[in-house]
Amino acid sequence: MELQEAKQQFIDTWGTLGTEWGINKSVAQVHALLLSSNAPLSTDEIMERLVISRGNANMSIRQLVEYGIVYKKHIAGDRKEYFVAEKDVLKWAMKIAIMRKKKELDPVMDILKDITQATEEDKTEDGKAFHQTVKDIQVLTDQLETIANKVFQSNRADLLIKLFKLIV
Repeated sequence: MELQEAKQQFIDTWGTLGTEWGINKSVAQVHALLLSSNAPLSTDEIMERLVISRGNANMSIRQLVEYGIVYKKHIAGDRKEYFVAEKDVLKWAMKIAIMRKKKELDPVMDILKDITQATEEDKTEDGKAFHQTVKDIQVLTDQLETIANKVFQSNRADLLIKLFKLIV
């Protein structure tokens, strides 16, 4: 397999995986293209290589910049904006995990706390059973949050050690 073919396969696969993770295919493909490029790329180059519209390219780039995993790069003497991906896999994976936790896990945890409090006084058999189910889910999500926060606050070496300790 030649390099360009391998890069295209990576971009296609990353795009497919992105949709499985709830990320727009174009966003994932732009990320993969930037990950696979040694040089900064302009919006025009991204559009051309992925065969996507300017609006789609701009929206995808904006989202990746907001995630903190793609950066603007200015090239002296050129008026175009260029973009590069964070190449440190652990850094961008952590940024995505933190963003997804805030977006997905935190709101669920708030709702579970509200439901737990609201059903605490229900003395019916059905009410007690429902309260316990929600409380059990809340305890699990609290534990997951504790683990996630420890991982997010770790540096690279500490992270691997902590993950190993969690597994063992």
